[in-house]
Amino acid sequence: MNNTPNWINQPAAPLDRDAQRAADTRQTQLTKPPGALGQLESLAIRLSAMQGAAQPNVERVHIAIFAADHGVAAEGVSAFPQAVTGEMVKNFAAGGGAICVLARHLDATLEVVNLGTVNDPGPLPGVLREIIAPSTANLAQEAAMTAEQLDLALATGRRSVERARAQGVAVYIGGEMGIANTTSAAALACALLNAAPEQLAGPGTGLDASGVSHKAEIIRRALALHGEHLADPREALRRLGGFEIAALCGAFIAGAQLGVPLLVDGFIATTAALAATRLCPSAADWLIYAHASAEPGHAAILQALKAQPLLNLGMRLGEGSGAAVAIPLLRLACALHNEMATFAQAGVSNKD
Repeated sequence: MNNTPNWINQPAAPLDRDAQRAADTRQTQLTKPPGALGQLESLAIRLSAMQGAAQPNVERVHIAIFAADHGVAAEGVSAFPQAVTGEMVKNFAAGGGAICVLARHLDATLEVVNLGTVNDPGPLPGVLREIIAPSTANLAQEAAMTAEQLDLALATGRRSVERARAQGVAVYIGGEMGIANTTSAAALACALLNAAPEQLAGPGTGLDASGVSHKAEIIRRALALHGEHLADPREALRRLGGFEIAALCGAFIAGAQLGVPLLVDGFIATTAALAATRLCPSAADWLIYAHASAEPGHAAILQALKAQPLLNLGMRLGEGSGAAVAIPLLRLACALHNEMATFAQAGVSNKD
């Protein structure tokens, strides 16, 4: 079974290699030893290739938070009740979430997209209602989504990126909120990486060792139930993912196709990025990984993606918060690249 929408498999936009070479050349001319600014140099060069500009910028930032509930919450895999998803949507609308604070201080555009919560908070200011269903199905008992629901979720992510692109965004951040979504993400990552549940299951919202062991067992049941279908990444996403994970996957694919630089958050978002690169391999060129999550399974996914995250602050909140925290780093990388004097401008002798 593979009813993948045509747009999902289209290749990503090509990077601008001329801009990349120009940025690389500029780095060799700045008043510093080559490589002295480490990843800040390569980050500026990558952004140049993505933006098609020898002098990139990260002024306009768009953050989208996709919220959705998960049927697998019924298996007791979260330390918090399922009602928290809808309650947090209301908190985001009121500006009280961590990502709201970060967006304000970064002068970033923030949109919240409700794809379906068990306790529907109703219309709220600043929240887009793209309701698919109150929740996914319980992935430990049946497929989490129908084919139609998966397509709707993927398309929701695409529309979000299209809105951001229309605003001339420099960098797009996708975040998520959904009780039990670390279970869904871990199950999906296990399927995509052929990994054991014990390797990728973690505390999520704060489970103790016994809770993590129970979560791993639920994931094991789900993998056994859906096993014969999991070689197809789309089917793995449909059977084990969540509405918000699929929306992130769609956003990452569409962003790469439309030439929008994408800053990837932690465990959930990186799992969505893994699924995106399985469905559209060339999307990998457009993904920058913001931070190393404290969720233990994140390291294995980053390794599989050959990704080197920018920060390691022990964060595991989600909401796009780790990616937002990395924005000042991107801005400083651009400022150094764009504003430092060259050897010729400063009258400084260059390396022999």
